[in-house]
Amino acid sequence: MSPRRTRRGSSCSHVVLVAIWGVGVPLVVLFELVKEVPALGIPLLLAALAGGAVYVVRRARKAEQRRIEAARLARVREVQSREIARYHTMGPSEFEQAIAYLCERDGCTNVEVSGGAGDLGADVVATAPDGRRVVIQCKRYGPTHKVGSPDAQRFGGTCYTVHRAHIPVMVTTSAFTRQAVGYAGAQGIRLYDAQALAGWASQTGPAPWHQTAPTM
Repeated sequence: MSPRRTRRGSSCSHVVLVAIWGVGVPLVVLFELVKEVPALGIPLLLAALAGGAVYVVRRARKAEQRRIEAARLARVREVQSREIARYHTMGPSEFEQAIAYLCERDGCTNVEVSGGAGDLGADVVATAPDGRRVVIQCKRYGPTHKVGSPDAQRFGGTCYTVHRAHIPVMVTTSAFTRQAVGYAGAQGIRLYDAQALAGWASQTGPAPWHQTAPTM
């Protein structure tokens, strides 16, 4: 009987320890195991309580981290929402001036607003902090009026050859069609839709010259 009892105790001890340091076991189960193997006694229960406490603390910390991150994202979305709402109240010329301001605010020099008839797609031209030439076309559209592939192609036809852009950018208060995104990606044109613009304006997102690929 004694050898069988020893094997049983060893087996139960192994199962209990794995449970404690793994996913945890309800205390009622541990009490039942202790009844069957009295030698485990109080040390096992203390270990179980300690393991359970560690598990609870870790879960609480993760929950708090998720809550803090969710609150931060909610604040970011609120700020961005206010920013893009402000741009929707502007006319085309005001919008171009606002984009020029963002360029100056974030370290660009030689910022010029050249939007209007005959601008050949260059509404704002600036020199980025690292010396590259930034050429921006501004599309102050309503939320349901997307910037399409023809707009992107017209800009692509002049941004490099005419305006000598190192960083060509299209900025809109709306969105881009899938075809426009595909064309821009192939041509290296960086796209800033309403969400990306709101991030840039609120400084919760990067300026266009800090992007390594079209933003959508």
